[in-house]
Amino acid sequence: MPSENSQVLLITGASRGIGAATAHLAAARGFHVCVNYLRQQRAADQVVAAIQQKGGTAIAIQADVSSESDVVRLFDSADRRLGPITALVNNAGIVERQSRLDAMDSARLHRVFAINVFGSFLCAREAVRRMSTKHGGQGGNIVNVSSGAARAGSPNEYIDYAASKGAIDTLTIGLAKEVAEEKIRVNAVRPGFIHTEIHALGGEPNRVDRVKVQVPMQRGGQPEEVATAILWLLSEEASYITGAILDVTGGR
Repeated sequence: MPSENSQVLLITGASRGIGAATAHLAAARGFHVCVNYLRQQRAADQVVAAIQQKGGTAIAIQADVSSESDVVRLFDSADRRLGPITALVNNAGIVERQSRLDAMDSARLHRVFAINVFGSFLCAREAVRRMSTKHGGQGGNIVNVSSGAARAGSPNEYIDYAASKGAIDTLTIGLAKEVAEEKIRVNAVRPGFIHTEIHALGGEPNRVDRVKVQVPMQRGGQPEEVATAILWLLSEEASYITGAILDVTGGR
């Protein structure tokens, strides 16, 4: 595998929150970074500009990860502009308004699973096609961003989101075994209550402050704390780790 200084990292949903924090930290450690975004072009451009101002290499590419054609275009564009992709962080994810199951319709379920599950599968597929020694690649790393909700279930709020992240846990374990002999490691982080804008999408911007009493450490986490875990899994320090799911939950 290439040295870390020459690695090319694609991060989905990287204009804000955990994705943006991961982009900044990865660039500081020598990765060339592709910042994927769906609608927040200004925010993505700001992430890229901040990285470039510090001497790093980064580009922003718009793509909807739930669209197969967009995903193919995203990876092809990143290949052309940065070189062969050697690392992927499947971070893009959405929640809908807080709700019980008996108030959910199928359109909501399709939206959540299209981004959170199908998008991660499609991006992982494109990464494997490029990284796998079976396909002529040199190996690589995939880190999926799951959620503590996969274990807790998120009753009365987001059981659809929780179920989608349960699928990400299973994807991580299965794909890790599938491509281990092809020099690809696949792991996941499972963040807990993290201070990001995703809570506003669910209708409660200050949700972390309400639920932090459920956390043994009695606080919410910061995106940078999750990013540090992701970068460790991408590093050679984690060279014998695959199929692992690392909780970043403050002990919850």
